[in-house]
Amino acid sequence: MPDAGSPAPAAPLKKTALNATHRALKAKMVDFGGWEMPVEYPGPGGGLIAEHMAVRTGVGLFDVSHMGEIQFRGPGSLAAVQHIAMNDAAKLQNGQAHYSALLTPAGAFVDDILVHRLGANDYLLVVNAGTADKDFAWIKQQVGGWPGIHLSNYSSYYSQLALQGPRALETLQKLTKADLAAIGNYHFEWGTVAGIPNGLIARTGYSGEDGFEVYIPSDEATTVKMWNALLEAGAEFGIRPCGLGARNTLRLEAGMSLYGHEISEEINVFEAGLTRWLKLDKGEFIGRDALLAVEAEGGPKRKIAGLEMVERGIARDGYSVLSLEGEQIGTVTSGSPAPFLKTNIAMALVPAAIAESGSDVLVDVRGNRVRARQVPLPFYKRPKKA
Repeated sequence: MPDAGSPAPAAPLKKTALNATHRALKAKMVDFGGWEMPVEYPGPGGGLIAEHMAVRTGVGLFDVSHMGEIQFRGPGSLAAVQHIAMNDAAKLQNGQAHYSALLTPAGAFVDDILVHRLGANDYLLVVNAGTADKDFAWIKQQVGGWPGIHLSNYSSYYSQLALQGPRALETLQKLTKADLAAIGNYHFEWGTVAGIPNGLIARTGYSGEDGFEVYIPSDEATTVKMWNALLEAGAEFGIRPCGLGARNTLRLEAGMSLYGHEISEEINVFEAGLTRWLKLDKGEFIGRDALLAVEAEGGPKRKIAGLEMVERGIARDGYSVLSLEGEQIGTVTSGSPAPFLKTNIAMALVPAAIAESGSDVLVDVRGNRVRARQVPLPFYKRPKKA
């Protein structure tokens, strides 16, 4: 037993079914939201940049089994999802998914989510890893007592592998008879993959590239079988296992928000620039009244802006943003080198007037004031197919 004044021992890190596989590949492992996850796979010709470039030019494979899955079933499911989330789930058809968010009464973020319609009374929400337990508790608090709804936290039941890149379809098609080309963006279907039946095959992604997520049972034997089959199928396209480091630089190039950075309980939907998925006209939902008030007051006072460094220096998360006159005006929410674009980029929360002016700013990089120009988001868009 620890002494009365000693801190409680840290909870052991959770591990995905591929933990031993990552270690065998000499992955650098880190604590990510309470999970032990690979950040990169070093080695000859390897590392974060190689992983990033594989996804942009070929195909990469990610273990994202740490993500959470929460299922709503019963005749009250749609009403419950509509109440807690900002997008309009009534427009979803069977086999279709969309991006959405759980909001606080102030119109800020409990979490961003993907909503999948499995059936008329059956919805699967995919939530972030570090917030899965919190999200489930929050959802139960909001709608757990509603009639006609059964909530299940199936996060430990699923492994999720993400195949991303322009050769993702060709790679996955080798392993399934499902017509992958017929699965539209933000759609999904069930199928056998690599001999594993009843897998959920979704075409969403978090890299700015085309790609698929395969949800399968979370036992180690099944998950390792799928991982190895995907690596073998993608070998001719130069597939690489990819860690959270490349996942972060890829989503940043693509201008995608990350919970705890561009979205949080202190940043509302208008400030985050995610109004494309905000459906204020669908009727009542948590956070709607606050967002209508922001709209009535002329809009947000702050906005997320895209920055490209024009002087030498890397804007890192949490660095201060200053006006050209040296006044602190904001904070970098995410920043890093952009391996494919070959420049240094960042997203920052700044006054709306500054974001709308498009004026240059300064970033305090370890005491050095480095100039950056504002650029439109996303920084990168994948080429359209001919």
